[in-house]
Amino acid sequence: MVGIGGGIGSICRYLIQLMMEKFSHGTFPWGTFVANITGCLIIGVIYAFSDRGGNLSPEWRIFFTVGLCGGFTTFSSFAYNNLTMLSEGNLFHLFGNILLNLILGIFAVYIGIVLVKLILH
Repeated sequence: MVGIGGGIGSICRYLIQLMMEKFSHGTFPWGTFVANITGCLIIGVIYAFSDRGGNLSPEWRIFFTVGLCGGFTTFSSFAYNNLTMLSEGNLFHLFGNILLNLILGIFAVYIGIVLVKLILH
């Protein structure tokens, strides 16, 4: 389940990377950023949905969280992008990327949980 989900997540992440490269210019890593924040939203939705009492089997939860979201989000690309911006002396984008991923990532997980609670309440 993890391998299949990870494969699907990785393909989706690659497609987002290609799409973001087509529409954005400059040094900010928009593809990685969008994948990470979207993955945070999805994992919030999955955990909240599965916590609602048997709505998702443990196998499907692992498929979506560890597999799909694990393959979709990418800490290694995030770290590499930050190192590249640091080596280029682009401190504004470096710190912006770090702060936005951290703050919006946590917020996206929270929003995912809140959305599920509002919809299933």
